[in-house]
Amino acid sequence: MSDKILIKNGKLVNPRGKSGMFDILVEDGKVSCIAEAGSMTGDDVIDAGGCIIAPGFVDVHSHFRDPGQTYKEDILTGAEAAKRGGYTSIVLMANTIPTVDNADTVRYVLDKGKETGINIHTCANITKGMQGSELTDFDALKSAGAIGFTDDGKPLLDKELVREAMVAAKKLDVPLSFHEEDPAFIKNNGINHGRASEHFEIFGADREAEISMVKRDIELAKETGADIDIQHISTAEGVELVREARRTHKNVHAEATPHHFSLTEDAVIGFGSLAKMNPPLRTEEDRIAIIEGLRDGSIEMIATDHAPHSMEEKNKGLLQAPSGIIGLETALPLAIMNLVDTGYLSMEQFIERISCAPAALYHLEAGVIEEGRAADMVIFDPKEKWIAGDYASKSENSPFTGKEMTGKIKFTLCDGIIVYRDF
Repeated sequence: MSDKILIKNGKLVNPRGKSGMFDILVEDGKVSCIAEAGSMTGDDVIDAGGCIIAPGFVDVHSHFRDPGQTYKEDILTGAEAAKRGGYTSIVLMANTIPTVDNADTVRYVLDKGKETGINIHTCANITKGMQGSELTDFDALKSAGAIGFTDDGKPLLDKELVREAMVAAKKLDVPLSFHEEDPAFIKNNGINHGRASEHFEIFGADREAEISMVKRDIELAKETGADIDIQHISTAEGVELVREARRTHKNVHAEATPHHFSLTEDAVIGFGSLAKMNPPLRTEEDRIAIIEGLRDGSIEMIATDHAPHSMEEKNKGLLQAPSGIIGLETALPLAIMNLVDTGYLSMEQFIERISCAPAALYHLEAGVIEEGRAADMVIFDPKEKWIAGDYASKSENSPFTGKEMTGKIKFTLCDGIIVYRDF
């Protein structure tokens, strides 16, 4: 196709812009015209009949393992997985080897990201070496291109250090993302202290690990005014703490993963290490509470926590295997099946949670289809069924492999270029 593409016959779902049946003309990387359906003609046409056209998805929580563990994933293969999942903007976590606590590593990630055809952003670390004892140079890291800060993968236990980080982040107008698991309440990570831990005759990870740290960080956010993201929320109590905080403090934000709103701890009993993750899958009551949080906006964002591991690592046994699953290529159908088709969220609410709100938190030029703006968009069939597997990711660690999915990405466009097409 040329640099001029006409998209016809699809339904535009665009929560922060025009929505409805429109023709969309893309020229020179931008949306040049959104007009009444049937009003435009062209040579290079995408027939989006039966499909949804939406702003490209934005994931604010992905691990591409690059640098340092590229046998699991690298920036190029992670981006391919993102394209297949409908994502045009990715915010990478900083628990790489070396960690992203220096300007050189920030630049390495961003330079390699420019080779992918989509928008690759990165967080930097809150603390040097992710050791939780000394803050990084926030100013220098932001100047190098970091758009937020996190030690995701490790909780920050020093309350005064967290307060100091929030003050620094507030000055720079950047968000902080927190992995909320206090190790004092964990003996075996990745497995809920409950039915799952009883099945395996271990202690597991108690829900208080999350609750206690969510409570602490919300209070500090209220005090400092910093924008914080409670990552991969897993407990009903955590959801309620966020809901209550957001009534008066909109700088408190939270994300939910597709696996936490789709599965319970029973999946760990059935799939073992393929369903082991931090924080762990919990109860059906927790799963429904997360969905209710997404429905009422207490949880603003859907984020994948895409966490690739080799099958050799995942086959080491439940207690020795690393936590985490891949998620970019199955996020859309899991949301359609568990949120939209069940009636919990409208299609517009879903797009808001997976595109608009994540973009807003990180001040990204994304999340809306609008004349004059970059043509970052996804076209998907909300009814098409397919079997999960044959991933673009280097890794295959997912309990959803082989399962029938509903909702299929047909095209992903970034800067007006088709970066993925489902043939």
